[in-house]
Amino acid sequence: MSTLITKLLSTRAGYGLTVLRIFVGIIFTAHGGQKLFGLFGGYGLAGTAQWMESIGLAPGYLMALLAGGTEFFGGLALIIGLLARPAALGLSFTLLVAIFSVHISNGLFMANNGYEFALALLGGTIAVLFEGAGKLSLDGAIIK
Repeated sequence: MSTLITKLLSTRAGYGLTVLRIFVGIIFTAHGGQKLFGLFGGYGLAGTAQWMESIGLAPGYLMALLAGGTEFFGGLALIIGLLARPAALGLSFTLLVAIFSVHISNGLFMANNGYEFALALLGGTIAVLFEGAGKLSLDGAIIK
C-alpha cells in the first residue's frame, strides 16, 4: 500500500477512542439528518438554508448542503471507522465554523447557546484526527 494510504488508515488508538468515535459519529449523523432530511425535529435542507442565509452564511442552500452532508456522512464514517481521519477533518472544520459564526458571542455555556457542546465535539474529532479510528474500525481492517 502507498505511504499516504497507510498513514491515512493507520491507528495507534485502542478501544477508548473507538467508543468516542462511535458516540461522536452518532451525534453528527443525527445533526446532519436534521439539516438534510428534517429528522429529529430538524428543519430540513430548505429551512436550514434559510437560517444559514439569515446569519450571513451564503449561499444558504450550498452552506446547508455542505454542513449537513459533512455532518451526516462524516458521522456515518466515524461510526463505522471508514476514512475516519478525513471525516474528522471535515467535521472539525464544520465545528469551527459553527463556533465562530453562531456560538462564540454567547459565551461558553450551552444554557446561553454557547460553544460548550461544539467545543467538546471538536475535542473528539481532533482526537480521531490525531490517533486514527481505533480498534473495531474498517480503517484498521483494511490496513491489516
